[in-house]
Order: sequence, then structure tokens, then C-alpha cells
Amino acid sequence: MDDTRPRSLEHPLPAGMRDLLPEEAASRRALSRSILARFAAFGFRLVTPPAFELADVVERGLGAHALADVLRFIEPESGEVAVLRPDMTPQIARIVATRLRDHPPPYRIAYEGTVVRRRAGRAKKHRQIPQVGVELCGVPDGGADLELLEVAADALRSVGLARFTIDVSDAGIVRELVTGANVTDARAEALTSALAKKDEARLAEAARGLAFERELCALPRLHGGRDALASAVAILAASPAGPAARRLLDLFDAAALRGLGAHLSADAGEVRGFAYYTGTIFSIYADGPGEPIGGGGRYDELLSRFGAPMPAVGLGLDLDALGWALREAGGPLPSRDGVVIVGAHDDARAHELRARGVATVAVSAREQALAYARAWSFALVWDGESVLDLRSDPENPSTTAAVDAVAALRVLEDGSR
Repeated sequence: MDDTRPRSLEHPLPAGMRDLLPEEAASRRALSRSILARFAAFGFRLVTPPAFELADVVERGLGAHALADVLRFIEPESGEVAVLRPDMTPQIARIVATRLRDHPPPYRIAYEGTVVRRRAGRAKKHRQIPQVGVELCGVPDGGADLELLEVAADALRSVGLARFTIDVSDAGIVRELVTGANVTDARAEALTSALAKKDEARLAEAARGLAFERELCALPRLHGGRDALASAVAILAASPAGPAARRLLDLFDAAALRGLGAHLSADAGEVRGFAYYTGTIFSIYADGPGEPIGGGGRYDELLSRFGAPMPAVGLGLDLDALGWALREAGGPLPSRDGVVIVGAHDDARAHELRARGVATVAVSAREQALAYARAWSFALVWDGESVLDLRSDPENPSTTAAVDAVAALRVLEDGSR
């Protein structure tokens, strides 16, 4: 039988799932570690929630829009319905409300993990989403929102992403106008759908004759920089959305004073998650992915669903989307490290390098050692007399004399600076 299928299709993965091979896995791990280190610098403590939980626990912490993303199954031991986590925020809320309830607030929690979402159409390519993030619980004022904007910018800069935009909005603007208009659910859906697409004609039709018609119809134009926000404050001042607009402008100004002005934009008519978030919402964009590389917002009602009412704000970063943005920005090539020793039985040299924390393998012949180092992203090939350095050009490595482990290590350290 002549089977000409690509080898990658011999054992296909479910839609939206993918493997990471060593080089990509190492790059993602380095990215995650760098960001988590910056989270730690702001005092956020890492927790590790489980990969799945009982459905009634996780789903109480999800917005209605997210319930369709949940992958459910029957947990064999209990017979209860369980879910693969589609979002880590409900898990952090549960941990804060139960496992950490004896700790004094505020709670600064960091996390790392993969979420899995049930998606259809083109979005099913992104069912598996590796994330890092933080949740700040127990701080009621805008200082917490500002802190997370600073944390996000610091983390992105630390991994070499210089160009990004944080688009801020406030869920209270749309929610207060729609609620104040006292409309049916169907009319509310028509309004928010038109706002989401910034379709002014459909919005005018949906808002015709309503209270706050003028304010609703102005929202699609109230996006951009500070001037757009100042206009929003003026237009919405006499409406129920006035306080939310003022709050958003205050946050924008405070963030600009902290050096984030070049990265900020605002949208007074944002409707994403307005039924879930209670205040600030933000999305982070960069060239490349065509979708947010991160985002978050304030959800002051979530913790009460777990028996511990308190204000909270969160931030999540999509490591795949962020990696794409870094590649688009011309970020550093995946790093090579470690040493391949020529001589399969030279345990003394290998032992000395490993004792110094250097990944080391031994291969019997020089050409095989060089091929192995190229394929598996090792930095150096060392034959006991000289070192071949593959980091700048794996096909044409440079050569440096090195007769002992100290000399080989010096080459490794000099090249990593």
C-alpha cells in the first residue's frame, strides 16, 4: 500500500490542539519565566490551579458569553459533571475565597497554565491557549486598575516588545445607557450588536426614540486618544454613564503620568464583556496576531459568587499571541544553549560542565556531534581542543581554542552576553 500522507498526519490531533517541539517549547518557557519574574517583582505570588474542576464551581464564575466555550465531561470517580478550565479567573476566585481566606487582603495572585475552549469555525484553531496572568483582589479604587496597566506594560517591555497598545474602556458606560433606556432584551441586543460593529446606521435605528438616544448614537465616534475621552465626558455628563466616563478619563490621565501615554488608546463604546465586567476593561494589541495579545478588567461581583465579596481586577496574557507579536517585531532568535562533547565516553568533561549547570550530551564522532547540535539547538560542540560556536550561524560555526571545561564555559558565557 502506497501511503503518501505527511508523517504529521499519521496520528492527527483534535482540532485546535498542537504540539510544541523543543525549540518552540524552550522559547515559550523562557517567555513565561521572564513575565512571571516581572509579576513577582510587583509582589504577585504564584498559584497553580488544577486542569479541570467540577462544572458548578467553574461555571458560576463565568460570564454568560463564556458558557458556550466550556468542554464538559463526566468525572469518573464522582459521576459529576466536570469541565476543562476555559478561564483561570474563576479558579483564582475560588482559591482566594476558600484556601486563602485567612490571609490579609489585598490578594496579589499570579498564575500560569493552559485554558481550553470549545470553539467553532475559524476560532477552533485556538482552542488551546497558554496564559500567564495576575489577579488583584481586595482593592476597591482605581489604583488597582492602574497597577495592572503598569504590570502589563512592564511585562511586555521586559520581553522586548516595545510597540503595543493598551485600549482602555469602562463597562459602565454602555451598561448604564442601555439600562437607563429601559429596553427589552431584544432591543438591548440590537444596541450592543450595532455598537460592537460600530455600525452607526443600525445603531441609529435601534436607538430611535429611546432615552439617551443622542448619547448612544455618539458612542461609535468616541474612541482614540485623550481628546476622544474628553469629548465622551462632555457628551455623557448628564446621563447615567457620566461617572463611568469620568472614571475612565481619570484612569487614562493617571496611566499617562506613569509613562504609559504612548501606549494608550480609549474606546467609550466598547461592549466586550460589559455584562461581566463592572468597570475598567482593557485589551492589549501589537502587530502580527490580528487579535489581542492580552487583556482584562474589573469584576467586582465575581468573588461574591464564591462567598467572599470583594472588588477585583485581573490581567491575562496569551503566550502564543505574544510570541507571534515578538517574532513580527523582529525579536531575538530562539536561543541555543548547552554543549555537545565529541567523545561518547568522556564522562569527566561532561560531569564538570553539568556540575556547573550546563546542559551537556556526548556524541562519539565530530560530524555526528555537529549535526546533533544543529538539530537540537545546542550552542557549542567541544572536542577537547577547540569549541565550535553555533549561535550566530549554525551552518558556519566559529572556532575558538578550548582545552578544558573552564575555557569552554568562558566561550558559552561570553556569547550569551
